[in-house]
Amino acid sequence: MKIGVCMKRVADTETRVRIAGDGKTVDLGGDVSFIISPYDEYAIEEAIRIKEKNEDAEVILFCVDNEDSVKVIRNGLAMGADRAVLIHDPAIDPHEPFAVAEALAGALAAEQVNLAFFGKHGVGQDNHQVPALVADILGWPQVAIAVKLELDGDTVTAHREIEGGEEVVECRLPAVISAQKGLNEPRYPSLKGIMQAKKKPLDTRTLADLGLEPQAEPSWEVVKAELPPPRQAGQILEGEPEEQVRRLVELLHREAKVI
Repeated sequence: MKIGVCMKRVADTETRVRIAGDGKTVDLGGDVSFIISPYDEYAIEEAIRIKEKNEDAEVILFCVDNEDSVKVIRNGLAMGADRAVLIHDPAIDPHEPFAVAEALAGALAAEQVNLAFFGKHGVGQDNHQVPALVADILGWPQVAIAVKLELDGDTVTAHREIEGGEEVVECRLPAVISAQKGLNEPRYPSLKGIMQAKKKPLDTRTLADLGLEPQAEPSWEVVKAELPPPRQAGQILEGEPEEQVRRLVELLHREAKVI
């Protein structure tokens, strides 16, 4: 059984965001550090847990990025994945969900993966599109926002979050599953795992290797990127408690307009 985990390299979620000089992108230079997209860690962990219960299972990481992503991919290998495939081609627009999905689908098919995991979305752009696009391209069923998973042969039973509760669905492999927080608790790589990760296979593929053509035109364009407006300074209410309460009610009514 081959289990694929599609992961994304993103800026550390504690990074202070800066808009680049073009006014359309985020400046990722300087002291910005990169990590595995947090929801993808749940996907990697779930794949490893399935592997631990199935001796014939193999966990393969897939990433569409450039060579700068190798260090972050190795972190996923250190968690316990067996090997990785980096799809690196200058013709792929990393900001175009369909182009990324097509490359991932091609790589998953080439490796004959039976079960593909994703994080529910990548925190880099929050498109929430790639898992569904990959499932559509491959013609596989998809379960999104999974918080519990049971695998019995080629049947997957998944609990997924919906508004106000949970939905239990069942599908057959091959399938695409996107992981939500709560599915598991991702492990920290051990020192042994970190050392082993340096020797694990990491192959690079291009679109040509996968028999794919570059996407002709982007489907969307970023017109402008800007930071949210700064918050106004808070007010300190002075005086006796009765006066503070009267003033607070007045501000909530006239300025905040919440009462």
